[in-house]
Order: sequence, then C-alpha cells, then structure tokens
Amino acid sequence: MRIQQLSKAVHSRWPIDESADGRPQEWTGWPDGKKFTLIIMHDVETHKGMLKCSRLMNRETELGFKSCFNIVPERYFTSMELISEIWERGFEVGVQGLKHDGKLYRSKNIFMQRSNRINNYIDIWKASGFRSPAMHHKLDWLFLLKIKYDSSTFDTDPFEPQPDGVKHIYPYMIRNGKTSFVELPYTLAQDFTLFVLMKKNDTETWRKKLDWLVEKGGMALVTVHPDYMNFGDLPQRFDEYPADLFFGFLEYIRENYPGQYWNPLPKDLAEFWREKYETDR
Repeated sequence: MRIQQLSKAVHSRWPIDESADGRPQEWTGWPDGKKFTLIIMHDVETHKGMLKCSRLMNRETELGFKSCFNIVPERYFTSMELISEIWERGFEVGVQGLKHDGKLYRSKNIFMQRSNRINNYIDIWKASGFRSPAMHHKLDWLFLLKIKYDSSTFDTDPFEPQPDGVKHIYPYMIRNGKTSFVELPYTLAQDFTLFVLMKKNDTETWRKKLDWLVEKGGMALVTVHPDYMNFGDLPQRFDEYPADLFFGFLEYIRENYPGQYWNPLPKDLAEFWREKYETDR
C-alpha cells in the first residue's frame, strides 16, 4: 500500500492516537513546574550523517536546545573525536544497534552474541541509552544490555516495519525481576516519514501533534536524521529535505511555549523517571 493511501487509512490513530496516555498513577509533574518535556534525538545512519553532526549541534546551541546522537558502532567509521566533541559540548551519545543490517533480532543467539560488543561500545562511549535500527524491538531481550534507558518504541506509527505502538506519551518502566530500564517512546513522526516519503514541505504534522502533547502535559520526543538534512550549501538529493524545516520547528517551540518545556538529555530524563517512578505500576 502506498504511503499516501496508508496515511488516509490510519488517520484516526496517526499522528495522534487519542487513547495514548501512560501517565503514572502518582504523577507529580515535570521538574520546575514545566508543562511538558522535549527530547530531541538524532539517529546517525551513515558516515554522511556523521559529517553533519557538528553543524547540527552549532544550530541547536544557537537556538538553546540540546539533544542525543544515536550512533551505529559498526556500519561506518565512527570518529572518537566527534563522540568526544558531542559530550564536551553538552550533548549526549547513544548506541544505535550494532551494524544496522536488519539481523539484530533475527534470533536470540544472534542478539546475545552481539550484545557483548554493544555493551563494549556502551562502555567506551559512556552511553546510557540504546536505540534499535528501524525501530525493531524485543524489549525483554534488552536486559542483556548495560543501559539505563531504551528508545526503540513509539506511541503510534503505522509506517514503521514493526508498527505496534505502545500508546504511551510518557516514559515508562520495563522490569525483569530486580532489573529495570526506562523506555522513552518517540511521540512525534520521524523526519524521514514526513519529508522524504510523504514529501511534505512544512511542519504542520509536527506542530499539530506537539500542541496536543502540550495539552496532555506529556513528552514530545522527536527523532531527526542528519543523513537526510540538507543545509543549503549543496544541491538537495531526492532523499534529503531542507534542514530549515527542523530548525523552524525548534523556533516554533521556543516562540510559542517559552518557559513551558523541560529539554533534558535523555539520560537525565531517565534518571528523573527512575527516581520518581521506579516502583510505579
């Protein structure tokens, strides 16, 4: 089914699923009385994407935002210089799978073998979080990883290969006995879906969903791929979109919700959530 046809078929649950919530029973609000939380993540899928990370950080710093860069360890050359720069500039590094080859969850044995190398990168990069390529997920397997949080799910997204939305617009705990981690589902449509597949030339979908999330007091988690961003200095490829669409969305947040959002790094949000809601059921 073409994506335009699918978008019409699922309009009642995407981009907004009115049944999504997940607020803890003992909810006491976000830090400092903020109305909602904003989390920005960048999935860096290729070496081309890595080359754009510094420029992305420059612009986000100018606008007053911070974010996490999820890097694939063994798909392209991973620059330790860049990873150090990300941390030094007040951003965060997360681990995105291992090879981005679609095989991570093919069997439990493959996952177990790869988990050792993933944990090695978690240690070297001082990462707290994990994201699965293509948003594939088997959350009960992730207890093999040394993580404080995962972000491999979404509240609603019928366009993903594994389209089982979790209907959560808040973080939530994943437990296995005494072991647990925080799950951070993304709640805003991915840039690739909107601007590359759907060929949208504005951020109306993001803005509409953001306004709804603010009304609900939830978590606005957006995932952006530097690989597909065009900064205007080179001709735009068929699989790219103007970076100004993303930056314009950040300006929309800053101008329309000044002082109302908490923009922590994902690791800090996970720490906050664990301290407040570790035992919440």
